Amino acid sequence: DKILDTNAKGMFRVCKAVVPHMEAQGGGKIINLASVAGQRPSPGMGVYGISKAAVIMLTRVLALELGHANIQVNAIAPGVIKTRFSRVLWQTEQIAEPILAHLPLGRFGEPEDVAGLALYLASPASDYVTGAVFVVDGGMNVAAGLG
Repeated sequence: DKILDTNAKGMFRVCKAVVPHMEAQGGGKIINLASVAGQRPSPGMGVYGISKAAVIMLTRVLALELGHANIQVNAIAPGVIKTRFSRVLWQTEQIAEPILAHLPLGRFGEPEDVAGLALYLASPASDYVTGAVFVVDGGMNVAAGLG
């Protein structure tokens, strides 16, 4: 329940809170944080994946419902990014090696790899982009035949 409350319901509540302010100012940008785990099942990550799949659907639904108000809604779906949250995946050799072996870029992502995309989505350069889910995973989905 805690994972769903945080990732899915929490995201919904934040969007619900900011939309009236964005409508009043004539538009805005919402950038949701999803995950590649929300696009394909991963062992041991069931509830997390379900919560991130909900974020992806929330992004798409809100893009449809808020476009008339000039509000663009997009999501970033990272793969393994070197953060405290994913530390066990990239610091545990027996877990990290098989993942790296299937990554075309041959490395785990850094927070900066996601930050650049977030800057683009927050900028006027993305004014005609809405309802998109951007995967930042070093090619993981492509290598798995899911890209």
